[in-house]
Amino acid sequence: MSTSRKLALVALIAIAAGIAFAQGNPGGKQSQLRTVRGTVIDKDENPVETAVVYLKNLHTNDIVTHLSASDGQFRFSGLDLNVDYEIHAEQAGMSSSSHSVSNFDTRKEFVLTLKLDHKKSSK
Repeated sequence: MSTSRKLALVALIAIAAGIAFAQGNPGGKQSQLRTVRGTVIDKDENPVETAVVYLKNLHTNDIVTHLSASDGQFRFSGLDLNVDYEIHAEQAGMSSSSHSVSNFDTRKEFVLTLKLDHKKSSK
């Protein structure tokens, strides 16, 4: 194979790879991942074990839950950077305020404190 044919083949492969990459990334937005972690505390600011932490994907309305650890810690990882989320915690009839995680905020890690400071509203 001649040198010019090899160069043409390499150029063709590079162009095809560029087209494939562009098609796999609609809108030019990179799909990156983020982590939301933090601590659940009570009104006296003590860590709360086994609080249910709710994370709602505002695009799909899917809700994922985790229980807080013995030190009140929770963690949600592998979250899409291009999606808005809402998070709150509940335990024993008490609830925290809801916090928003916006797709406009490009931080890859959110650290939140969810304070169980008001009675859970009945829906």
